[in-house]
Amino acid sequence: MKRFLGLIIMLGFVGLLCPSCYTLKSNVIPPEMNTINVGYFENDAPLVVSTLSQTFTEALKQRIRSTTRLSIVTSKEDASLTGAITDYRYAPISIQATNSSSAPPIAGASALTITVRVKFVYDANKKLNFEQSFSKSMNYTGDLAAQEQNLIQAISKQLIDDIFNTAFNNW
Repeated sequence: MKRFLGLIIMLGFVGLLCPSCYTLKSNVIPPEMNTINVGYFENDAPLVVSTLSQTFTEALKQRIRSTTRLSIVTSKEDASLTGAITDYRYAPISIQATNSSSAPPIAGASALTITVRVKFVYDANKKLNFEQSFSKSMNYTGDLAAQEQNLIQAISKQLIDDIFNTAFNNW
C-alpha cells in the first residue's frame, strides 16, 4: 500500500514538473490538422424546438474550443464537421394507473430522444472520415415544458461527447 501511495505521489510531481510529459487528455489530433469548420446543425426533425439548432451548434463548437488546439474557421479548413438534427421526440415509457375506472391510464414516465446525423471529413486521410447518426434519450416524469430546456442541455452534452469521441478519439 505504501508503494502504491508513493507511486501516486510521484506521478503527481511528474505532472507538475513536466505537464507536457504527462497528460490525461485522450484526444489524438494529427499535428497537420489545425483548423476545423463546424457547420450549423439545421433542425430537420418533424417536431422542431426553435432554439435547438443554435444551442447544439454552439455547444459543439465550445467543446472543440475548450478541449482541443483546433481553430474554428469558416473556410480553408483542414477538417469539417457538419450535420442536422433529424429527430426530436418524446414518448411514454411506463404507464401509471388512475384512480377512476373510466379514466384512461396516464404516462408514469416519459423519454425525450434527440437524434443527430453527423458527417466528419478530414481530407488528409480518407479512412478517418465518417457519417453516422447519434441518438440519446433521457427519462423524465411530470410536465415536459417545465423540464425541456434542462433535458435538451443534458442530452446535447451526451450527443456532443459521442460525436467528439468518434471524431477525435477513435483513431
